[in-house]
Amino acid sequence: MIICIILVVGNLIFFKYIDFFIENFNIIFKSNINVLSIVLPIGISFYTFQILSYIIDLYNKKIKVQKNIISLSLYVSLFPQLIAGPIVRYETIEDEIDNRKENIDDIIKGVKRFIIGLSKKIILANQMAIMADMIFNNHTLSFGTSIIWLGVLAYTLQIYFDFSGYSDMAIGLGRIFGFHFLENFNYPYISTSVTEFWRRWHISLSSWFRDYIYIPLGGNRVNKIKWLRNIFIVWLLTGFWHGAAWNFIIWGLFYGILLICEKTFLDKILKKLPKFISWLYTIIIIMIGWTIFRANNLTELLYFIKVMFIYHKTDWLTILADNLINFNSIFFLIPAIVLSFPIFKKVQEKYSNNIIYTIIMNIILLGLLSVCIVYLISSKYNPFIYFRF
Repeated sequence: MIICIILVVGNLIFFKYIDFFIENFNIIFKSNINVLSIVLPIGISFYTFQILSYIIDLYNKKIKVQKNIISLSLYVSLFPQLIAGPIVRYETIEDEIDNRKENIDDIIKGVKRFIIGLSKKIILANQMAIMADMIFNNHTLSFGTSIIWLGVLAYTLQIYFDFSGYSDMAIGLGRIFGFHFLENFNYPYISTSVTEFWRRWHISLSSWFRDYIYIPLGGNRVNKIKWLRNIFIVWLLTGFWHGAAWNFIIWGLFYGILLICEKTFLDKILKKLPKFISWLYTIIIIMIGWTIFRANNLTELLYFIKVMFIYHKTDWLTILADNLINFNSIFFLIPAIVLSFPIFKKVQEKYSNNIIYTIIMNIILLGLLSVCIVYLISSKYNPFIYFRF
């Protein structure tokens, strides 16, 4: 097991982090080692974690060894979720690898789920990306507090609809082929604490770190110092997993510190507050976190945080004159905000057995698919923000 883990993790470190280590070594020791500029294999973090879960679960006798190399390769390189997750554990699809049964009901539900995910990505995430990229990549001194917050809000919505959209597409495609993947998102922006947020956001990653890092280190069943150490290690690794840059490490430690605060004293305070206040605290923290995550460099990050909380006037006339066409995406802002809350989920639960509702929804889904196809044909702008992972 140890040899396998070293080989697999070593492979990830070499491809994803070697240049980061060389660059920082050069800065610290004033050396001049050339970076290797290795092309990053797409999806390496996701299938690395899948292989690791298989190795560790096999060692712990939670699963049986897969002796068929083709079946094992199918699990490791399962194309619906290979590039952008979710992280699928072998035990989830162990039986379905060799004994799955496709049926018309799963195919129909899978197609519908795929269309929903595609619509999230193409119609909502890409429109939010236009605004977020304009503000993050082209900010000047005319960009004050209000437009910076607008950019952060746009990115907050972009990353949710982008990643949850990919997860929906993966779950839908998997279902078409007889695989039943676990849910990866559960309306994270309704959370009233950071702890709850991480139970709802990227569930497969959170549970992976919990089961394979946090619990083996002792979890919360150790003394307080070791418990805090465990949380610190998990979130340091979580941040570093997302990319070879300091802002990802800071992002991980930011959440690690917040979770320590919540688990030690803050959670008791939040539970006594009105839900709206707890939600407002959480969503502001999340948006600050996404600012750290999105910043192109540390200098930009410090500038953004400063402007967000120390008021600077925004020169809207200059900005609109230079970027008017990009502001068309603002019309998608309200639908994106509304759809990040479980309003339509509740409608679905209430009317799912109503034949008229089903017909209307099918027509809407066909319309959404048509719109997505038009966008894909007519637009070259289709950012893939998870390439770095």
